[in-house]
Amino acid sequence: MAAGLIGLVLGSGIVGGVWAITAAGPGEPETFTLEGSFTLTDEVVSDGDDGCKGEYDSGYDDIAEGTSVTVYGAGGDVVATGSLGDSAEDEYGTTCTFDVVVDDVPKGEKFYKVEVSHRGTLQLTAEEAENGELAASLG
Repeated sequence: MAAGLIGLVLGSGIVGGVWAITAAGPGEPETFTLEGSFTLTDEVVSDGDDGCKGEYDSGYDDIAEGTSVTVYGAGGDVVATGSLGDSAEDEYGTTCTFDVVVDDVPKGEKFYKVEVSHRGTLQLTAEEAENGELAASLG
């Protein structure tokens, strides 16, 4: 009887351990946060909320806080998305700089391409992307 009880306890422990290991599955891929700035240098206006944006009907009216930011991997596939963050005008009201923060960008690409709205891509090395060296402009 004692041997049966010991076998039951050991068997349950082994089955439970195996289940815990296999249920977790493969680990999540390693990621980083792509950070930097995007500056609009033409047709800048206040957004009325302590920020700035592209002037309406100027050709830059798609540039504002919340505008989409798409990150592509070396193979051209979308690997992460985000949006333009807080904005600030320079002291002359001629440029508008936005914070760019895109979370959960998977590591391991040889390079990344970043696109704001539909304005074309800017290529960064993996090192530049992971070190927060995005510095893009339009205008």
